Amino acid sequence: MTRRPIWETFRNYGHGTGHGVGFFLNVHEGPQVFNMAAIDIPVEEGMITSIEPGLYREGEYGIRIENLVLSKVVESNQFGEFMDFETLTICYIATDLVDKSVLDNKHVEWLNNYNAWVFEKLSPKLDENEKAWLKEKTKAI
Repeated sequence: MTRRPIWETFRNYGHGTGHGVGFFLNVHEGPQVFNMAAIDIPVEEGMITSIEPGLYREGEYGIRIENLVLSKVVESNQFGEFMDFETLTICYIATDLVDKSVLDNKHVEWLNNYNAWVFEKLSPKLDENEKAWLKEKTKAI
């Protein structure tokens, strides 16, 4: 499921999509991982996980976006527990190299909403020059 958007373009990446972080202050730490191995470890409420899709082409380019998220239950009913991730890393995603023509509208909308959220969260803590800089970095594409 985590690789579906990139598989839809007939591409893949040779590393995991995410892993546990920080219980013993290590960077790569389980028990949970999102990778190609068939490791049957459930994601549980309160786990911190990296989300880090990327694509590298030797001698051509590399791109990787990484966030840390907290897993949390958003609904519990007769069908089970439904979970979501709360973003912990608040940093804009640079769009100056994004080729909007290769993105679906839902991906453009997600990126614009995410960057607007970053501006909303960080701008109250910034002076006017920093705020103007961040506004430019988080503008919609």
